Amino acid sequence: MKFFKKETRTAFKAKEIAQWIAFGPVIFQSARVMRDTGILTVIEESKNTGLTLAEVAAKVKLPEYGVRVLLESGLSMGLVLENDHKYTLAKTGYFILHDELTKVNMDFVQDICYKGMFSLDKSIENGKPEGLKELGPWKTVYEGLSQLPKDIQKSWFSFDHFFSDDAFPDVLPMVYKDGIKNILDIGGNTGKWATISAKYSPDVKVTIMDLPGQLEMAKAKIAAEGLSAQVSFLAVNILDEKQKLPKGFDAIWMSQFLDCFSEAEIVSILKRCHEALDDNGCIIIMEPFWDKQQHEIAAFCLQQTSLYFTAIANGNSQMYSAEVFIKCIEQAGFEIVEETDNICLSQTLLKCKKRK
Repeated sequence: MKFFKKETRTAFKAKEIAQWIAFGPVIFQSARVMRDTGILTVIEESKNTGLTLAEVAAKVKLPEYGVRVLLESGLSMGLVLENDHKYTLAKTGYFILHDELTKVNMDFVQDICYKGMFSLDKSIENGKPEGLKELGPWKTVYEGLSQLPKDIQKSWFSFDHFFSDDAFPDVLPMVYKDGIKNILDIGGNTGKWATISAKYSPDVKVTIMDLPGQLEMAKAKIAAEGLSAQVSFLAVNILDEKQKLPKGFDAIWMSQFLDCFSEAEIVSILKRCHEALDDNGCIIIMEPFWDKQQHEIAAFCLQQTSLYFTAIANGNSQMYSAEVFIKCIEQAGFEIVEETDNICLSQTLLKCKKRK
């Protein structure tokens, strides 16, 4: 890991960043409102001409007072610039509007995390997702995904899929290069991996294992794609340690799944994978490890996402470092035979076999 080893900021810069942190919730909401009300959009559309406060307020049909305080907040955030009483869009404002990563992260924080994060301290103390009550009366967020309001559900799935979907086309040849035909997709969610796998080769058969609510969504999407002949479904609560995994698969695939569990739970799941596979079988894991990232901001995003797991998702998991995660693999009796880092945005692909 090449980040977080040395102090690189001056004392003044460090104090400046401390103020950004102190006002973090305020500037987040200010930027979100400027985006969602169209303030940033109408300013961008003015091109280099810019708009006065009155012109912005008239275009978005909001009181000048409210638009003024937002614009002044936006100045200090670098969202907008002001010259001769006219506002133009700054670079950060452009990314708030158009960068898909930023949009996905902002929507996820607003719809899934924001209110629940107020209970982060209690979640840390109790080891439970105390903020989940803001979304629903479940023990974990996964039990309630199919019951979330559509707009909130969309934010969750957009976030979840964004960090893996772009990697799927790249890893397909890596996964199926050794003649794998029959694969168990644990935590298959809405069936995206199963869909792309079935389209990749008509010889591939995929069994999606997940909670019943997720499987209902996956079944509908698989059927709509006309791929039901290649995809099967198995409803299982993977946290039930008495639940053994089915045998007869060439490989077990888990994409951004094991980060949803504690270290002890990961070891338990992997041990059951170990029992289910024959000596020639393998598990293939795709995960974004924060200590394998090329850029510090990517590590930052993953580290902050860990707190969503703490306060909202289940209270005991995180976006792991490879160092911690690999220990779980080894404890379950596997060894890594192939590792590919820096796949697309943030992913690492691990192919593991039983340790001899």
